[in-house]
Amino acid sequence: MGTDCQSQSLVEATVQQVGSQRITGTVLAVQANYYFVRLDPGCYPPNTGDMLLCTRRSRLRKIGQQVWVGDRVEVEEPDWAGQRGAIAQVFPRRSELDRPPIANADQILLVFALAEPALDPFQLSRFLVKAESTGLSVCLCLNKCDLLTEAELAAWGDRLRQWGYLPLMISVRENIGLDKLALDLAKQITVVSGPSGVGKSSLLNALIPTVDLRVGEVSGKLQRGRHTTRHVELFELPTGGLLADSPGFNQPDLDCTPGDLAHYFPEARQRMAQAACQFSNCLHREEPDCAVRGDWERYEHYRIFLEEAIARQEAQERTRNTEATTKQKSRQDGQTEIEPKLERKKYRQPSRRVEKQRLKNWDADGADIDVD
Repeated sequence: MGTDCQSQSLVEATVQQVGSQRITGTVLAVQANYYFVRLDPGCYPPNTGDMLLCTRRSRLRKIGQQVWVGDRVEVEEPDWAGQRGAIAQVFPRRSELDRPPIANADQILLVFALAEPALDPFQLSRFLVKAESTGLSVCLCLNKCDLLTEAELAAWGDRLRQWGYLPLMISVRENIGLDKLALDLAKQITVVSGPSGVGKSSLLNALIPTVDLRVGEVSGKLQRGRHTTRHVELFELPTGGLLADSPGFNQPDLDCTPGDLAHYFPEARQRMAQAACQFSNCLHREEPDCAVRGDWERYEHYRIFLEEAIARQEAQERTRNTEATTKQKSRQDGQTEIEPKLERKKYRQPSRRVEKQRLKNWDADGADIDVD
């Protein structure tokens, strides 16, 4: 009986000690209006677990403060028995990804398959440019290396090194290269990306056996995988890092400006570091004395992506101009229609307040006018 009382007193003392300090943690998952927060060591009493299901304080909602997966937060009023709490503060983020919404990520793990489906250089180039545009470090991982010969693997390695990348060849099925990959992911927040069907979910299952993600089968006809990831969640690695599995997609949007595009190609960055273009706004097409234009493999990819970026920028400018000269008007049947905006000074009738002020000014100048 005395021992039980001493243990209870120790637990109560620990709870009081935790309650007197700031309780901080990392958001691992977001579902509806609830946030799963993993607490930092020392921020929770023993035998209670390090996870709290939290809500967001109303004051954060009022100031428009969103809570994302990966956010570092402070939790108030924890209910240790019910494993619940309330997020009171979101600490400043060191990085942000909008799609998917992830805070404080350190690197992008881009996963492609060398076979089944066959590696498409143009698709890989698009994914690499998208990953580079995030500003995070990019780690390229090529799965299913057991399906290629040594000569084929060496050829791909040499080719991608010319692109500016050192790919890690792995095989989830044969457990090749996974130990090296785990070391690269340790103590970092990594976003896993890549097209469907290349084995991302299988890779996460291999790295974190407790994840138990559903693995999609690859369509034999289209050589594409079914979309198997439904939401963003951080999974803890045995090495201490965190992995975020993002939804698979086959053609990511390149939303960068034409002037920024070249900076997302390591080959172009290397050329610009060695020499300067004649024009500061050079787009590296037909401009004279261009340091980037030349004989490198992905230059044609750059030209294609550049035309997309220019077309997107022109479309956005047309949209802005259209919005500036038109407005939406709701009809009685509930439908909306677009009509041109009237020029304020030329067509609009002055308000009663403006008209009265104008008449008062006339009266002050000597006119005999009565104003109601």
